[in-house]
Amino acid sequence: MSKAALIVVDMQNGFCHPDGSLPRLGLGLADCDRAVRQSRLAVEQTRAAGLPVIFTRHVYRPGRADEGLNLANLPGPDLATVGGLAAGSWDGGVVDELEWTREDLTVDKVRVDAFLWTSMDPLLQGLGVDQLLVCGVVTNICVESTVRAAFMRDYRVTLLGDACAAQTPRLHEYGLAVMGETGLANVVSLAEGYQVSEPEVEPTIAAA
Repeated sequence: MSKAALIVVDMQNGFCHPDGSLPRLGLGLADCDRAVRQSRLAVEQTRAAGLPVIFTRHVYRPGRADEGLNLANLPGPDLATVGGLAAGSWDGGVVDELEWTREDLTVDKVRVDAFLWTSMDPLLQGLGVDQLLVCGVVTNICVESTVRAAFMRDYRVTLLGDACAAQTPRLHEYGLAVMGETGLANVVSLAEGYQVSEPEVEPTIAAA
């Protein structure tokens, strides 16, 4: 029997809270309030269905030696100058609206792909999961990279489009289009009535 899990990608204060490091650097996300609200609904539905919820956090160790040259040298404001996304910090923590606790399944990462150099794949295998629901930020970066990685590992992916956000609405829509139209994921919308169910998530394409 198929089993689904929800992956909540990087719904952290640093990305999603007005006082987070990225918004303070002028790198806030468009429609982030909607994404947080819909992600909370997705978490509630998944938990009510008795299915696993896995949170990812993009965080760096002290000294940021694990950040890597490419991420550290991206154009724009320097995240390191404000201590952004530091492991163990408020900035690196999951937003309060999602009611994360230390008991929740959590995968920390240092690259945009939540499967790269992490325990994500063995965790999902241990849970007996073969279908994934995905929501979070940033739509066209960490979310898309994670969806691609999941697809290449033969997971069936359903993307909760209205529970994601990017720096601009255009980038968000482009990300959804790429993932949906290339078959990497079935793009659905909670606002359009999609609901998580057990024992199997039956993807239904809807406008997101």
